[in-house]
Amino acid sequence: MKKSLVLAMAMALGVTASAYAANPFSDVPAGHWAYDSINKLAAAGVVEGYGDSTFGGDKLMTRYEMAQIVAKAMAKGANVDKLAAEFADELDNLGVRVANLEKKADNVKITGTIKASYSSYHQNAYTTTGERENPTNHFGRLRSDLWVNGQVNDDWTYSAMFRNEQKFTGEEANAGEEKVAFQRAYVNGRIGGLAVQAGRYNKTDITATAVGGNIYDNRMDGVQVSYGKDVKLTAGYGKATALETASAEYDNDLAYAELTAKIGAVNANAGYYKFSDMKAWKNQDNKIWTAGVGFDLAKHVGFTASYFDSNLDDANKNDDGFVLGLNYKGAKAAEAGSWGMSAQYFDLASTVAVAPGFDADYEKANGYKGYAVGANYTLAKNIVAGVTYYDLKSKANSAEEKETLWSQVVFSF
Repeated sequence: MKKSLVLAMAMALGVTASAYAANPFSDVPAGHWAYDSINKLAAAGVVEGYGDSTFGGDKLMTRYEMAQIVAKAMAKGANVDKLAAEFADELDNLGVRVANLEKKADNVKITGTIKASYSSYHQNAYTTTGERENPTNHFGRLRSDLWVNGQVNDDWTYSAMFRNEQKFTGEEANAGEEKVAFQRAYVNGRIGGLAVQAGRYNKTDITATAVGGNIYDNRMDGVQVSYGKDVKLTAGYGKATALETASAEYDNDLAYAELTAKIGAVNANAGYYKFSDMKAWKNQDNKIWTAGVGFDLAKHVGFTASYFDSNLDDANKNDDGFVLGLNYKGAKAAEAGSWGMSAQYFDLASTVAVAPGFDADYEKANGYKGYAVGANYTLAKNIVAGVTYYDLKSKANSAEEKETLWSQVVFSF
């Protein structure tokens, strides 16, 4: 979507300087000129991206795709008469009555994804008796996520996500038990100049790459507030509910502060994360600082670099680390045949990698180093396939190696 069109549509829907929701698209970094406007358009259901968490802002849209966005904006009450006239034929084909279009859409919208994934985990290690072992495990899963989004009023929205998983391998395979978990439930809105998110939401640390967050990337029960645009400050507090050590015996509190800034062609960030009373660190507080940058090396080629430092040592006496990332283009769910590639290099202490967001096995005591390479491809509209290979070694012993081949196909609706 062109810059002028994003701003015009956002103004028509009443976007202010603060974002209404957490960043829904991986290719729209904090500090981007359209970050807040795109967040508002996504929260209002006007733009949906391409089903693979990308916005695709550098892609030219077809007239039909543009007409869909215009129709949704009009249904939300936006004054886009000139655009409606320009795309009158396409809107007519979509069944939209331009002259008598209803000013309000249904209050509740349902979307979702179905993800079929398969992973192969291979480990090179030694047993306690000194014998070599090379086990390989396989894991298959079908995950269905159903999102319910509702409009509370002009300033507040509600979102919830229900998840069902079918596992095809291991002890839980073919168990004959159907479970649907209430995974997310939160509100987004404004209080004065602050954007507010509260409830059970997904928290991804500010250093996330193509394979997910590096410090913590999972749900938490809490509240966060954000202020600013080109320079943006976000702070939050709550329970890190997805940690393996989470229990009533330990606080598992997470407090964080994040700062993003657009400096010319560079997106800079800094963050602080405090995990309190953690069982994994003998009831100590784990305080993590991070700083990073991101910029384009060439057209469609992005580079990121992040540094991390913890106040605690892991079993290998490490307390810091870094992650480097490269990405090229990206598969767009609405464009069959589109594709992308990514690569990351990791060198992290285990006290820094609290609950990373990637789908790989890694050393949880001594820290790890290694790489991940991946690619994604749109098989057909709203059907995206992806594969990623991880090779991660223990920082205490490079002979201790864990390899993961992860793949999935995502159907979005």
